Amino acid sequence: MKTVIAILAMLSAFELVAQDSGKAAPAMVSTQSGEVKVERMAKLDNPWGMAFLPDGRLLITEKPGRLRIYARGKLSPPIKGVPKVDYLAQGGLLDVEVDPAFARNQWVYLSYSERASQQPSDATEPGDARFVPAIDKTDITLKGGAVARGKLVGNQLRDVKVIWRQAPKMIGRGHFGHRLVFAPDGKLLITSGERMRFDPAQDLDGNLGKVVRINSDGSIPRDNPFFDAKDRRTDVWSLGHRNVLSAAINPTSKQLWIVEMGPKNGDELNIVTRRSNYGWPVVSNGDNYDDSPIPDHATDRGFEAPIRSWTPVISPSGLLFYSGDLFSAWRGNALMGGLSSKALIRMTLDGNQVTGEERINMGERIRDVIQASDGSVLMLVDGKDGALLRLTPSGQ
Repeated sequence: MKTVIAILAMLSAFELVAQDSGKAAPAMVSTQSGEVKVERMAKLDNPWGMAFLPDGRLLITEKPGRLRIYARGKLSPPIKGVPKVDYLAQGGLLDVEVDPAFARNQWVYLSYSERASQQPSDATEPGDARFVPAIDKTDITLKGGAVARGKLVGNQLRDVKVIWRQAPKMIGRGHFGHRLVFAPDGKLLITSGERMRFDPAQDLDGNLGKVVRINSDGSIPRDNPFFDAKDRRTDVWSLGHRNVLSAAINPTSKQLWIVEMGPKNGDELNIVTRRSNYGWPVVSNGDNYDDSPIPDHATDRGFEAPIRSWTPVISPSGLLFYSGDLFSAWRGNALMGGLSSKALIRMTLDGNQVTGEERINMGERIRDVIQASDGSVLMLVDGKDGALLRLTPSGQ
């Protein structure tokens, strides 16, 4: 939906180009289709997600809890009314999505991590050998992910209401997931990570390690696979996921494509279908960080195998299907951000198959990607010294 809104937006190149005459000169990166110009449009603090409004303004989240608007070369002050977030490590204000009927209803959707209202007095974090030393044992906050929506009026969100929560909440750790995507049928799809706890991804009593499907008001669609089940979460659409930070609707097939973080190796591209099980943590094409083995997908045909997997990992984050004219060689390709790979990954496609891949070295952790109406590609650089980047062909 983000790509669709971007294409429909009446955003001119003038609105995208920063007006600060003192900004750094554009950099150049080499690609298989020629030199690409990279412009730094704005400085950001730990940016995470972005979405276009129908009038061409760009919403951007910053993990510490700020939602901003980028338009006409300027970044707005933080929008008021954003829910309070639990900002630590992987948690904070995460994705943003715009309602398909925004012009009529003004709804904007935010995903974020929140503290439980009641904190246990005896909480401890035992860690997990499978993560080696990567878990912060001092973080004993009971928390979980949430999605809220509010009406964007001027520089404020009004009528803000939580419409979905991860369950159960967990002590500490990350893997919130939380990409937001509207499907063609108007349902809201949410990627829900397994909170670094492994087994919940297979447990249908909760919605951790799942792709969730809800109506835009938070109610449950009657055609969800477990709608009538008494002992299962009715919001679950698919299960067996680890930590999904890349998600987009393929405009040709109308299916949800996701790319999820593997453990040590084994990032995987999956096409999500109703009620399917993608295997985590029973199977994976990677192993745990302590080198303890996990059976590969090929050993158990009871699970959906990935369309493609990566070893070594690319640490995927953000995904779009390019449909513009500016990069004609990229039309019909999937573009994905890479964190540890510090790259923009371009995949050529033939139906549901990946036929080729190019890693465009950006030298920075790429958190999200989006297509503007003029065909340029915008990217978020991860981290405290983050940025909004704009990619155009050299000479444009």
